[in-house]
Amino acid sequence: MRELYDFDIEKGNIVGVDEAGRGPLAGPVVAAAVKINEYHDFFEDINDSKKLSEKKREILFDKIITHCHVGVGISTVEEIDEVNILNATFLAMNRALEDIEKDEIKFEKVLVDGNKLIKGYEGKQEAIVKGDAKSLSIAAASIIAKVTRDRIMLINAEKYPEYHFEKHKGYGTKLHREILLEKGALPIHRKTFLKKILKKETDE
Repeated sequence: MRELYDFDIEKGNIVGVDEAGRGPLAGPVVAAAVKINEYHDFFEDINDSKKLSEKKREILFDKIITHCHVGVGISTVEEIDEVNILNATFLAMNRALEDIEKDEIKFEKVLVDGNKLIKGYEGKQEAIVKGDAKSLSIAAASIIAKVTRDRIMLINAEKYPEYHFEKHKGYGTKLHREILLEKGALPIHRKTFLKKILKKETDE
């Protein structure tokens, strides 16, 4: 992954930002901001979090937290339903940057995964399409966001065992949809995402 680190170096003094959880039917959207100060050997194992096993992501999460500067931001289900998922994602990203700035971390530009700049962020930024495959800081942020969100969904799995969030993490899998049709929506479900699945219920 040295080429991903070199990509960041060429961009200057940067922070990478990515999110997890835009697509699920339940749970928050989580964003992370990561600043890398120096190269470590474990970076060789970093890739897009979606391509890593859950166990590998957990291991890398701990190493990134230990050796890098990290900020995390969360947007709630209520915010997602109120302002839509895209704007809620921007909220989470802004909160992640505010979180990392609390430690007085200095950076000149934000690299954000995707093709959209962070709405509401006034600093210098650049959108990087497929950034988690190009930028080491974005790839690291992807892991932090994914693991953080998965841990939140595991807590919900304990709270609502009959919904099996430990298996689908809130995504719209066949199992999750079947449970929704049988048992209905929970407070942690995104009501605006369920209109087609639970049309009768949401139209009332």
